[in-house]
Amino acid sequence: MGAAQRPGHARRSETDAALTTGSVARRLGVAPTTLRSWERRYGIGPARREEGRHRRWTTVDVGRMEEMCRLTALGVPPAEAARAALEATGADAPRSRNGGGRGGRRALSLPLGNVRQECRGLARAAVRLDAPAVESQLRVTLGEYGFTTGWEEVMAPALHAVGRKWASSGERYVEVEHLLSWHVSSALRRVADAPEDASRPVAPVVLACVPGEQHTLPLEALTAVLGERGVPTRMFGAALPAEALYEAVRRIGPSAVVLWAHSRNSADRALVRLVAETEWGVRGARTHSAVLVAGPGWSPRAGTYAPGVERLTGLRTAADRIESLFAA
Repeated sequence: MGAAQRPGHARRSETDAALTTGSVARRLGVAPTTLRSWERRYGIGPARREEGRHRRWTTVDVGRMEEMCRLTALGVPPAEAARAALEATGADAPRSRNGGGRGGRRALSLPLGNVRQECRGLARAAVRLDAPAVESQLRVTLGEYGFTTGWEEVMAPALHAVGRKWASSGERYVEVEHLLSWHVSSALRRVADAPEDASRPVAPVVLACVPGEQHTLPLEALTAVLGERGVPTRMFGAALPAEALYEAVRRIGPSAVVLWAHSRNSADRALVRLVAETEWGVRGARTHSAVLVAGPGWSPRAGTYAPGVERLTGLRTAADRIESLFAA
């Protein structure tokens, strides 16, 4: 432990810790095919090649590619970015402070904190408006972690970081937020609908944003997790009118109704009472759906809205509670 390192020890450790192309792609938010294409076209890639083995990236190789990604995010053409990155001294090379690129626009720096490398890769791909890389990163994330961890530890932190940057920069970077939101929404909707047995009536879960509410992604994530768990749902998306929600509950007879509100202005107490009082079922045996409110717009004391109303917090605990209601 305390012995001095022999000459060459650091070089061996660097090689031992070298990364695969797939790992580097996830870290940088670049599709593996893009890395291979850049290497083929511009000569930038792993400096070390061992015959009969996959390519391995050292920290210096990764730092050089990070510089390439930074420059292309600024709008520098790939060929020029590759030349500049190759001329740098390595991963610790000082970076330009003048904004560089076309029109002097600075690269978007996202305060992500301590997050998974897939989250950093996703954010970097979104900043570059690299739709194929965003798509690839989401596919890898959901395949490896599933919808719950994928949302909580990769997608949501990246979305929040982009949203904070947009809010602090006026209307700049709105294109990044829109592109990332679109692809996240598309990825969340790829979960297969839970199969339903026509011979055994089921009471699915209704999910809807309250009137005037356009923030749907957290509710889409919940819908995806429920589908992953085999809970049938009816998702109505953004800003469902109160009358339409009432008719949906009356016609479907759901086991539970989840109402999402992002802001206090859209959190409608009267709507909660309306849903809680809505009856469904055959005459003489009417019943009610469980009403659950979700999102930061609602008060923690949701029971004051109507008897039995619960407030959901966190994707995982929300899915657990809904699953238990569906199974009851």
